[in-house]
Amino acid sequence: MGTNHSIRPVHGLLAILISLIICGPVFSYDNPELLPEQVTPVIDLARTLSDRQRVDLENTLNDYEKETGWKIRVLSQYERTPGLAVRKFWNLDERSLLVIADPRGGNLLNFNVGDALYALMPRTFWVELQTRYGNQYYVKDHGEDGAILNAISSVEECLDRGGCQVVPGLPREQWLFTLTSSILGGLIAGFAAFPRKSGDVIAWAWFFLLSPLWVMLFGIFGIAPVITRTTEFLPLLRNSLGFISSLIIAYLFAQATVGRSLDSDHNIERNSEES
Repeated sequence: MGTNHSIRPVHGLLAILISLIICGPVFSYDNPELLPEQVTPVIDLARTLSDRQRVDLENTLNDYEKETGWKIRVLSQYERTPGLAVRKFWNLDERSLLVIADPRGGNLLNFNVGDALYALMPRTFWVELQTRYGNQYYVKDHGEDGAILNAISSVEECLDRGGCQVVPGLPREQWLFTLTSSILGGLIAGFAAFPRKSGDVIAWAWFFLLSPLWVMLFGIFGIAPVITRTTEFLPLLRNSLGFISSLIIAYLFAQATVGRSLDSDHNIERNSEES
């Protein structure tokens, strides 16, 4: 399969040692007797999929390979694994993706990725794919079958696009993070913009001085993850409204509190000078 790479979660040296002791690597040995007699794109040793799901997935993957030339294979395992035998069984090459579902490592999903797929989707894509669909919370909400099927669907969508830098779709948790970043950026921008001198409407010097901070929060963490993962307009609109609303609120609040204090100090100084 060219140069194969397994994407695995890293939870520190201790977690790695424990996983190696308990689970062993995905291809730790050769156990061909676990392979079926007939070649099939899905080997469900852990019985993760229902019979209907397995048959539908087999048909889908076979049709997809005929149409596109991309070979996607699925192996679910728990206590037993065919190990290295799957490489020869499936004739895995640089245009192949092996999806391995094994819950013993903490994250359900692992990927054995061919070099041709790495040319279209970088390593960061596969790490994000694993952490999005293979984490325990997603598996709890959608099931192991849902995690496998949705991960495959994302890969096929990216292959049809001609490649992806990030995983398509914007999960609710990620959108909430972008919304929070947008609101925080607006608060900083609004506080920076309130006038420090009488007669001014906006304190442009402070506004631009703190621009690297609020631009990073709003632009990089609030807008960029949205436009790179979805074409939906609503999340973008909500984040923009969150930024503008928090900017106005922070501006008015700062003007009503800090601004009044500054005006009071200026009046005291002016009166003392006149007297």
